Amino acid sequence: MLKCSFCIHDERTAKIDIIDGKPVCRECQIYRRHPPDRGRIRRELEELMEGVDRAIVAYSGGKDSVVALYLAKEAYRVPELEAVMIDHGLMAGEAVENARRIAEHLGVQFKVLRYDYSDIFREALLKAESPCRRCSKRTMEKLRKYALKNGYKHIITGHELPFGHHPYRPMKGGIIQIRLLSLMPESERIKILKGLPFEFPELPGYTTNCLVLGPALERYWERHGHSFEHRRIAALVRYGLMEREKAEREAAKPRVPEWQRKLVMERLGIDKDP
Repeated sequence: MLKCSFCIHDERTAKIDIIDGKPVCRECQIYRRHPPDRGRIRRELEELMEGVDRAIVAYSGGKDSVVALYLAKEAYRVPELEAVMIDHGLMAGEAVENARRIAEHLGVQFKVLRYDYSDIFREALLKAESPCRRCSKRTMEKLRKYALKNGYKHIITGHELPFGHHPYRPMKGGIIQIRLLSLMPESERIKILKGLPFEFPELPGYTTNCLVLGPALERYWERHGHSFEHRRIAALVRYGLMEREKAEREAAKPRVPEWQRKLVMERLGIDKDP
């Protein structure tokens, strides 16, 4: 099986060509032809943050949103911050505790908005699909509405990959989403976390906050033979934000504890395998 020389894609997950004697996936080919201007992206981010005086942080209690909150408060010194968690009903208890503890440690106002996302999760598990895109889209829309209602113009998120060649994107109503971790390597994020009272939950999949991801990845793997997170993780390797060896582990089939699988299935009303 051909495997990309630059990321972790293989023939299961991407089209691969032989270029100069090496297998290269189509995504890496595009990246190499049109590499991001890292200096410009960082400058754009710095210039944008200079004008941010009030913002909400999309705060899941996971490792990346925690780093985003820390940077907004301590590095960029945004004068008015509110850490807003969207609890979709299947957040890990450890994530909620992490969120409260670190918001208090940093002296940032913390708010939890609770909603029921069981429709998204149930359908994804029954169809062996990814719930993540629909979950993220719904969450960002709820945060956008919250920002408009409370007079915020900026939503800060903990994404590492920029929007193409920019660290931000405009949303409806004049709201700007800022990916504060744009191009920040995982090693730098871990270093920040070690200086905070953050406890790493032992959850399967590339998550430190969601109970659904492990079972969803497990079902997707059983049907498709690879992870629905594969493309995103491959991009992190391509951008130099994650070591290849670590990425291979993150993209492997997860080992889901029986207690977690049972809890998720019971809450979603799924009695048996589809």
